[in-house]
Order: sequence, then C-alpha cells, then structure tokens
Amino acid sequence: MAGRFTPRPTRTTVRGGQVGVPAGVPRQAVAPGKVPGKVRTVVPDGPLDLGLVLGPLRRGPGDPTFRAMPDGSVWRACRTPAGPGTLRVGVRGVEVRGEAWGPGAEWLLEQLPELLGAADDPSVFVPRHRVVAMARHRRPGLRLTRTGLVMESLIPSVLEQKVTTDEAYRAWRLLVRKYGEPAPGPAPGRMCVMPDAGTWRLIPSWEWHRAGVDNKRASTILRAVRVAARLEEAVGMSPAQAQARLEVVPGIGPWTSAEVVQRSHGAADAVTVGDLHLPGIVGFALAGDRDADDSVMLELLEPYAGQRHRAARLILLSGRVPGRRAPKMPRVDIGRL
Repeated sequence: MAGRFTPRPTRTTVRGGQVGVPAGVPRQAVAPGKVPGKVRTVVPDGPLDLGLVLGPLRRGPGDPTFRAMPDGSVWRACRTPAGPGTLRVGVRGVEVRGEAWGPGAEWLLEQLPELLGAADDPSVFVPRHRVVAMARHRRPGLRLTRTGLVMESLIPSVLEQKVTTDEAYRAWRLLVRKYGEPAPGPAPGRMCVMPDAGTWRLIPSWEWHRAGVDNKRASTILRAVRVAARLEEAVGMSPAQAQARLEVVPGIGPWTSAEVVQRSHGAADAVTVGDLHLPGIVGFALAGDRDADDSVMLELLEPYAGQRHRAARLILLSGRVPGRRAPKMPRVDIGRL
C-alpha cells in the first residue's frame, strides 16, 4: 500500500525532489525513423521511484536539460567529460532501461547505476520521528542520485542564491537555450545541453542582465568556470572535501556547496544551511517551531547524523509546512531596469 495515496506535488514537495513521472511503459523506445542510441539495462536492488530519484536534477518545469514524458520516461541532456550527451531513462517492470546518444553516451550509460542511486544505501536510515517515518513509508522508492558532474549542479545553484526559485529557473532556462547546444539524438523539442566553460565566459554582461542575473551571481559563475576542470576533480573527493574545494571560489558558500554535492556526490549528510525556509520547515515538522534557525535545525537533525540530507528531504516530501504569515517574496526582473 505504500505510495498508493501519495499527496499531489506542492512547492515544498517539489523542492524535496518530487517530479511527476507517469507510470507508463513505452511500447517503443525511439520514434520511427530515428537512430537508436546505445542501451544499458539496470536492475535496481530495491524499489525505485524515477521521479523522486531524478527529480532534484530538474531546475523548474521549463528546464531545457530535463524532461519527464507522458510515457513514463525521463530525458536528460548533459555535458559529460566525453562531450555532450542525451540520456533517456524508463522503467520496464523490474528493469530500468537507459538509452543514450552523442559523444557522451557511453559515459552516461557507465554512470547510469549511480544516477539511479546504486551508490546509496537507504537501509541504513532509521526514522526517529513519526512524520519522517510516514514520509519514508509513502516514498519507498527514494534513492539519492549521484551524477558525477559538478558544474551542471553548481551553475544553477549559484543562480538560485538569494532570489526566488522562479527567477532562478527563468535565468537558467534563458541562458541555456540561448548559449547551449541542441541535445544529441531524438530528444524532445527544445532540449539543450548547457554551455561549456568557454561559452559561459564569453556571455556578455548585458545578457546576464537580460536574464535577470545580478553582477554578484554572474561574477561568481565566471570565477567558477575559469577553474571548472579543478572543480570537476572534486567528484573524486569525499563530500566534505568537495565542499571545501568549491568554497575556495569567492561567492560559493556552504549553502551552494551543499546543494551541489547533494546531486554530484549523492551526499546523504550534506545539510543545506543558510536557507531562508528550510530551518522553519524542519523545526515545524519535528518540534512545532516555525521560527527555528540553522542551529536549531542542526540540533533537531542530530539523531540523523550521517543521513541528515535524506531526513530533510523526507520532511520536505511530507508536505508538513507552517502556514504562511507574510506575502511571497516579490519577483524582481532586473532585466527590465
């Protein structure tokens, strides 16, 4: 019965990684007339919810690098160490079928098991609160993905600094569509691979402005792409070491580095500190304290040491949030100024 009465997505559960992926099995992997890609089949060692596992990689419903299709498949357009690539993932019974195109196809298929959470061990997690236990019961297919890619998570995370998610998603969408390249293979319409480091460096200042990105965030991204190769090396480090390397770049702090390693490393213990809403959500869910700050949040999550990020995601997925007491943060489009 677990998962049968899963609540509909809300803004909070979407932040927890919930993406609606229809439970359909495509009859045909590729449309007629299209060149088939390279294929790999993986059999997970437990329940797998494709929407929950890959959901954190989507940057808004209009993300040009991510698409969830009505047939139950998920498409990703990535810039891998081997070049651009497109990956299509679909569940067929107990198997997960990955099909990839482009120069990065082999790399994407090699990473497929870890992308689906093979490096994650949810069995070590022990719920200590009823709300967490219920969320876990309803989401048995939650696994922490590990992409093995740093820059594809770092750049959109920097765009999300101190602005509304809608503003950040818009900036990511505009910049990737204008300066990225079409996704290889028979990808759904308008899917793009994000620009390479050299292209990010050449984006004119007025285009950042038109996308609604202020000079502080744009400068942080430009500093990061200058050392992109060194930052990508952090994939081979522990999450804590990777965060330390990322935070060497001015403008990248604990909030941003945690958001990155949660995706690039599948870091089960990387808590997002410095967030505007998360401490209040965690505090309200675990102790009825809607005014909790980072120190209170970390204290409440202490029983989950080693698995604090998973606990925070389950709390977000529970949908248990305090009622709004103030209007939403106003959206400011600096591109109109």
